[in-house]
Amino acid sequence: MKIVDVTTTTFRYISNTVRDSEGHGHPGDPHEAKQSLLTIKTDEGVEGYCFGANTAVIESLVKPLLIGQDPFYREYLWQMLRERQRLHLGSLSDRVLTSVDLALWDLAGRAVGQPVHKLLGAFRDKVPAYASTMCGDDLPGGLATPEDYANFAKWCIFERGYPAFKLHTWQPPYEGAPSVKRDLEACAAVREAVGPDVDLMLDPFHYYSREESLQLARGLEKLDYLWMEEPMAEHSMSSFVWLAEQSDLLIVGPETAEGKHYARAEWIKAGAADVIRTGVGDVGGITPAMKCVHLCESFNMSVEIHGGGVGNLHVLCAMGIPGRYYERGLLHPFIDWEEVPAWLNKRDDPMDSEGFVHVSQDPGLGQDINWDYINDNLVK
Repeated sequence: MKIVDVTTTTFRYISNTVRDSEGHGHPGDPHEAKQSLLTIKTDEGVEGYCFGANTAVIESLVKPLLIGQDPFYREYLWQMLRERQRLHLGSLSDRVLTSVDLALWDLAGRAVGQPVHKLLGAFRDKVPAYASTMCGDDLPGGLATPEDYANFAKWCIFERGYPAFKLHTWQPPYEGAPSVKRDLEACAAVREAVGPDVDLMLDPFHYYSREESLQLARGLEKLDYLWMEEPMAEHSMSSFVWLAEQSDLLIVGPETAEGKHYARAEWIKAGAADVIRTGVGDVGGITPAMKCVHLCESFNMSVEIHGGGVGNLHVLCAMGIPGRYYERGLLHPFIDWEEVPAWLNKRDDPMDSEGFVHVSQDPGLGQDINWDYINDNLVK
């Protein structure tokens, strides 16, 4: 089997999410947005797909490298693209590697009639999810106050069935942000609202100082929170070593630091985190995410997967070491997360009443693509 074509398709959809000046998502008025689909085609008629491709980079850099290659040589193809990043850091990002790698895994699963998590070596078919909020805002009844977070947490836990809850608190450009005091007030309000037995986590402003980060950690210890992630710039690994040594709270990382599995190895060696973070979008696909998983297994360390999405769900269901939760979100009181994206016929991460997300048993990544919608909304 050989790859004969690599294409991207762009189409329109209606979004109800807007981004602030710092890039954080919030509820907004419905507006037209664009989505893209990467398709890798073979000479035997088998295809693989991934949403979210960068059309310009795929056409200029990726496609010439993939044409004529055996799509089952995923490790070779991923390593080849990784090496090309050295001279193309401005364009060939890990997000691009992710889209190509996911499409290749999808193709392989479709070719042999098996879901990806079984190709990886399945460990389970469902994972408990935590509710992961959007960042704080100033919308009345949204996530504008500690009480708003408490009310939303109660709904997520007691009505929707999530077993755990994570706050993303206020970030610039919102007035008064960042604020350690306000973050802890929101965390305290949530703990009081859901009781002592629910796992709670915090993802705060990402550029607090060492002292502010320790103040947060000490406050979360008193509230019996499970973990905190990325309260400081992750390029200062020594700051995380210091924080992990000073605090009894679990510190999770790295999330956005470049370096794929190599960076995780350095954080483990340095003692910069108690729980390692990885995700397909963070490191360049399923292929390197599993390298991170097995690396952590060698050190008997837990791994928490960053973000939702079909690729991360298959990784979680293939992990033989603790990946405690699937991150479902980003959630907000004004957004219906259960709404199926227009380009799919069903959600990738259906959650039952007990808080478990079930991985698809369909071949490949298992996405049920709404081809009629895509073809009816093409961007020429």
